[in-house]
Amino acid sequence: MDVNGTVAEGFEPVEEAFAANFALLGERGAAVSVYRDGRKVVDLWGGTKDVDGTAPWESGTAQIVRSATKGVAAAALLLLHQRGELDLDAPVGTYWPEYKAAGKEHTLVRHLLAHRAGVPVLDRPLTPEEAADPDLGAAAVAAQAPVWEPGTDHGYHAQTYSWLTGELVRRITGRPIGEWISDEIAAPVGADLWLGLPAAEHARVGRVGAVEDSPQAGTLRTRPKRAVSEAYADPGSLTRRAFAAITPLPDENAPAYRAAALPASNGIATADGLARFYASLIGEVHGGTRLFTPRTMELARAEQSAGPDRVLVVGTRFGLGYMLHGGASPLLSPGSFGHPGRGGALAFADPETGIAFGYVTNGFRKSVTADPRAQALVRAVRTALA
Repeated sequence: MDVNGTVAEGFEPVEEAFAANFALLGERGAAVSVYRDGRKVVDLWGGTKDVDGTAPWESGTAQIVRSATKGVAAAALLLLHQRGELDLDAPVGTYWPEYKAAGKEHTLVRHLLAHRAGVPVLDRPLTPEEAADPDLGAAAVAAQAPVWEPGTDHGYHAQTYSWLTGELVRRITGRPIGEWISDEIAAPVGADLWLGLPAAEHARVGRVGAVEDSPQAGTLRTRPKRAVSEAYADPGSLTRRAFAAITPLPDENAPAYRAAALPASNGIATADGLARFYASLIGEVHGGTRLFTPRTMELARAEQSAGPDRVLVVGTRFGLGYMLHGGASPLLSPGSFGHPGRGGALAFADPETGIAFGYVTNGFRKSVTADPRAQALVRAVRTALA
C-alpha cells in the first residue's frame, strides 16, 4: 500500500507509523496531518476513499469524524465568551429560558462544556430524523430532568452535547451553529471542516463503516475490562442510554444525515482541516487566522472534570469542551487538549511543543477514546520531537 504526501525532516517516524497502521492494524483508508508552530510538517494519506471501496484516497478526501466534532463546537462557545457575548458562569437559562425546567435552573454554561450538566440521556430517545431537527432536539434536552445534580459530577454527554451547544449558539447569535462555524471558524482559518455538509462537497467525502479489531492492535485498559463491557451491555446503564439518545443509530453515509448539524457527532473534515483548526487555537497558523487568545486557550484546557466518568466508566479529564491528556485518552503531553472521535478520529493541540494534530479514517473500531492507530501516530510524533 502506497503512502502519499510529505513529511518534514525529523518527522519520518510518523510516516513509518502511518504505513505500519495499514500493514499491521488493518487500516483501510486514512490521513494524518501535523502542524508545528503554525506550519505543516506532516501531510500523509493512503488506502481507499471508501471503507468498502477501491477508489484511492486523495489529497483533500474528507470523512465523518464523530465526536472529534465536539472540539469544534466547544470553540464556538469559547469564541463567543472571548468576544464578550457569553458568560461561562451564567446559568444556561439566562440565554435559553426553557432550559430552566425540571430542576436545571442552576446549570451553568461551563457545566455544559465540561460534561457536568447531568443530562447525558433522554428518557425518550430521538429518531435520526428528529435528532436532525434543531428545534426538536433543543426541546427534548430542555425538558429532560437531570440524572445527577448539575455541577456535582461528570459523565460524557455523547449525543445530547449536540443540542446543548447548538442551541446556545443559536440563542446568542441567531444563527445555526453549522453556519456560524463555517463563517467564524472554518473560513478564517482556511480549514476544510463542515458541520452540515454542503451539497457541493459530497463527492470528496468517503463512505465509513465498522472494521474488526486487529489482533496486533491491543486494547487500552484503564479499569477492569469487565466493568466497561457490562456498562455497554446493560440497556439500563447511563452508558448505553447516553449513546442511544438517538435510536436507531443513524446511517452515517446517508446524505440527509451528513447535511444535518449535530455538534456532538457528525462533523466532516479532512485531517488537515482538523490540524489547522487546532493550530489556530494555540498560535498563528500559516495562511489563516489565530482564533483563541492566550487566555482563552488556557480556559479551554483548564481542568473542570476529572475521575470516574459516570457514562464512560473509565476515568476521564475534561477542560471546557475538550478532553485532556490522561489514561483513557492519551494525547501528546500533560498540557495537550483536544477530542477523539469514537472508533478512530483524533485531533488535538499541544501548546508547549506547538504541535497540532489531526487524524481521520474511514474504518471505525470498537474503541471509544483511544484508537490504537491514532495512538501509534501520537507516539511517533513524540519520538520525532525527542
